[in-house]
This record gives sequence, C-alpha cells and structure tokens, in this order.
Amino acid sequence: MVNAAPEERRARTAAHSTVPREVRALWVTRTSLVSPADVARVVRDAQRYGFNTLLVQVRGRGDAYFNESIEPRAESLAAQPTAFDPLEELIAAAHPLGLEVHAWISVNLAASATTLPTSRTHVVHAHPEWLMVPRALVATLGPIDPHRPEYVQRLAQWTRAHNRTVEGLFVSPIPVAAAAYTSEVVADLVRRYAVDGVHLDYIRYPNAEFDYSPAALDAFRAEMLPTLETETRTRLDTRREVAATAYADAFPDRWAAFRRARLTSLVEQLAGSVRTLRPNVLVSAAVIPDPREASDHRLQEWTVWLASGLVNVVCPMMYTSSAQRFAAQADLIREAAGAAVWAGIGAWQLSPAETVRRIDAARARRFAGVALFSYDSLAARRQAFLATVDRQAFQAATGGAPGSR
Repeated sequence: MVNAAPEERRARTAAHSTVPREVRALWVTRTSLVSPADVARVVRDAQRYGFNTLLVQVRGRGDAYFNESIEPRAESLAAQPTAFDPLEELIAAAHPLGLEVHAWISVNLAASATTLPTSRTHVVHAHPEWLMVPRALVATLGPIDPHRPEYVQRLAQWTRAHNRTVEGLFVSPIPVAAAAYTSEVVADLVRRYAVDGVHLDYIRYPNAEFDYSPAALDAFRAEMLPTLETETRTRLDTRREVAATAYADAFPDRWAAFRRARLTSLVEQLAGSVRTLRPNVLVSAAVIPDPREASDHRLQEWTVWLASGLVNVVCPMMYTSSAQRFAAQADLIREAAGAAVWAGIGAWQLSPAETVRRIDAARARRFAGVALFSYDSLAARRQAFLATVDRQAFQAATGGAPGSR
C-alpha cells in the first residue's frame, strides 16, 4: 500500500503556499475507477485543471473499490485482474502531484433496489435484518423472517415503486452489530491505505418514515422501558401485540430523538475509528443543506456533529440551478456552520460561468473550499468545462501561482 503520511504532505504543501489552502475538490464516482486508464485520467485532469482534492467513491453500494476488503469487490471491476486496486493506484498517482485523496464512503445506502448484488456475502444478503424498513411495510414485513428471500424482495419492490424519494436499500444505524460492521469497514480501509480524509456520504435516513424495522422498534422499546411506570409498559406491550409501532406512536418526539442519536452515535464510531488509526486524517460529511430539513426529515443532525468535533468539515449538497437559492442556502449554512464548509456545487446542471459564480459566492462567505459534483457527470464537455473553471476561478484567485494551488 501507499504509506506516505498525510500530515507530511500537508506540511510540505503549506510550506510552498503563499495563501491559506483553499480546498478545490472533485467528487469522483465509482464509474471512473473501473480501469487503470480511468484512474490515470482522473488524476491527470485534476492536476491539470487546478484541483487539489479528490473525493473518491471507494465504497459505492456496500462494495469495495479497493482490494482485500471485508466487503465484496465491486462487480464493475470483474473485467479487471484481481491485482488491480483502484484506490492504491489513485493514491500512488495523486500524492506525488500534491493531490489529496479522500475515501468517499456511502455509509447507510447499501444497494440499489433495481439490481440487487449477486454476492451472497454482501451485507444486504448476509444481514437483511439490518436493513431499514419504512413504516408502510411494518405490517407486511413483520411476520416474515428477514433471512427468507421474500423479505428483501418485498422491500426492494416497495423501494423501486418509491424511487423518486428513496434511493435504494439502506442499512440502519440502530442495531449495534450493524454500526460495528460499518465501523470496521471504514477502519479496515484507513488502516491499510494512506488516505488524507474520509468523506461520509448517505449518512442519513431516507426520510422520517424510516427505520421501522423490528430491530429498530425493539431497540427503542428497550431504551424506553426503564423510564416508564409498570402500568404504561403493560398497556403499550398489550397494544404492541397488534401494532408493532406502539412505542414509537406513543412517544413520537422521543422516537425521532432516538433515531437521530443513533445516527450521531454511528458518526462518532466512524470518526473514532479513523482518528485512532490516523489522527490527522480529516473527516468530512456530505449533508442536506438546510439544517432543519436535515434534522426533521432525514434525522441528520449535522450541526451537532460539527459542533462536537465529530466531523472536521461539512459539505452541503447545494445542488440547485438557481443562483438566488444557492445564495440563500449559503447564508443559512454560514450561520449554522461558520467557515468549516466545502460548498457542494451541482456542476452537472450548470454552465462553467455559473459554476464560477457559485465558487465566488462560497469565497464571499469565507468557506473553507468547494466541491464540484461531479467529475463523471461532466462527460463529453469535461475538459472545456474544467479548463474554464480553472482559468476564471482558480488561476484568477491565485494569479496563476502554482504554489497556491
């Protein structure tokens, strides 16, 4: 593996910089990691067009774009020799050029509901009892053993029918064993690869109607029991024989707080694993831009994560084509998060000029940097697009001085 210390590279970069380092990141999805030529192209383009940070999706959907993982090797790598290690090759190519590599991890989203993973060791098949369940399926899935094939099939069928609001099958942060598993996946990666950061994505619930799985409802009941009088426990347990959601229905505010707390606990576990192994690795999280919407509808309390130091920086996904809406989101985020922000810009739906204006807006609020989504989505117009952004935003800001980039 590539073992140069991230902190040493940061020190060398700082020594040659004349201005504070502005993070200029590219999200790179797993579709650009499927061959050595793809990996080389990503690094070459990032360096050529003024970026200094790569957020590289190495855990896409409960799979691995790096070798000897706890999880199955990504199916899209099947045509490549087993010796091909996308993450290792990317680090080896990027670090000598001064590019940081952050391992982008899809945390709770574990699988597409359209095409289920074929490997029987995949978490969806090995531990279906950890999958989040919508409230709408409590009665349907409750009587079925999660390890029977129809359990995942029915959950996937429902998810496909609601694919405009639910991206796929999610692993819950509530079961202790599920959280431990995810933590070990991340720890294994950080232990073996000299990444500069870990970027947590899909660390949220699909919406507030999740997770109503038997494991989640049982865990909430267990937490509530010591706080209740005998009469209340008896009444709710009697009702629970008919309605599995009895405790959640009786205490809706505490149910929401419980789910938020379990997600925050998962963030704490992941960050703790990373920092125990590599104390100087930066932990970032892709988040819903509006803090209230994030907390109320995705149970993602990212302001707490940031204030508690669980994450170093947040990357709000400000994917709007409206300049006015972007500005309003940026103001809200600045108030909630201060400068510890990489503004997530939906470059795929913008012109180069609009993208430059978004970068300028982020700078006006003194954010720590920007991240463009995504390298892959720019497709045929990529080089012309990135060249314009480099010339008008990056070189213009530094006077073309390489040491500042």
